[in-house]
Amino acid sequence: MNRSKPHRTWTVAEAKARLSEILRLAEEEGPQRIGARKSFVVVPAHVWDEQTRPAKPLGQWLVDNMPRGTNLRVPSRSEPGREIPFVTEADR
Repeated sequence: MNRSKPHRTWTVAEAKARLSEILRLAEEEGPQRIGARKSFVVVPAHVWDEQTRPAKPLGQWLVDNMPRGTNLRVPSRSEPGREIPFVTEADR
């Protein structure tokens, strides 16, 4: 993508009339801004997808970032007599 050109802001009327051109320019030159008071940006889907990747689930992050040499035993959920953290006898 060539990002050296300054991008103009399209009016909503221009955007309605020239949508195909705006989509082409978004792919070739980068994000296209539409609207002055209430502004919107048109970007190619692959750019959007790269920016909005879901965060890694907490459990996976913890496993990936656990200090080396730590021997953590994760009990099975069906293990009899397994202690349930943060639950008291009154809660059961």
